[in-house]
Amino acid sequence: MNAGSASTPDAVEPSPVPAAKLGIWWFLASEVMVFGGALVSFILLRLVGPGWSEDLAHNSVALGSINTLILITSSFTIVEVLSAQKRGDEKKFRSFMGITIVLGLLFLVIKGVEYSAHFSEGLFPDKGLFWAFYFGLTGLHALHVLAGIVANASLLVVVSRPGGFARYSHRAEMNGLYWHFVDVVWIFLFPLLYLG
Repeated sequence: MNAGSASTPDAVEPSPVPAAKLGIWWFLASEVMVFGGALVSFILLRLVGPGWSEDLAHNSVALGSINTLILITSSFTIVEVLSAQKRGDEKKFRSFMGITIVLGLLFLVIKGVEYSAHFSEGLFPDKGLFWAFYFGLTGLHALHVLAGIVANASLLVVVSRPGGFARYSHRAEMNGLYWHFVDVVWIFLFPLLYLG
């Protein structure tokens, strides 16, 4: 056996899944447990407790529906970001990423309008179990939307620098996975907290 054919003990086999992609999947799995536990608790308490129809009536189905449409649309725009990255189309990449960020901000503005309306009615998390869940779940989700906006804006900034597209645009896939997760969580929150 010659020395050239022997592998060194420190040699590392290349992974079929990039570390960043594996990392985001692990992170999302932990987030599924956080939201999953909260949603299951909400459903179980709703089933065994008194009806919360009076509390649900304070939520605007129209605003919730608009926010649902906004997030679904942002899912399509983030897909277009990834598509532009694969085609090497920097202009479309930046355009669709900008649209995704604006849609995320619009979602938060509408959520802020809803919160303001609730606060003016004297509805706070300590007002009852429904409101504790409502503000807890939607507030946690809003923080995730904000984190996604920051991640997308950061990527847009570095990609816009000279040579940035070639160097950093591949990160759009990880941003996209996170953004889709945020959208899917809202798809569960909307019927539970608005439609009952």
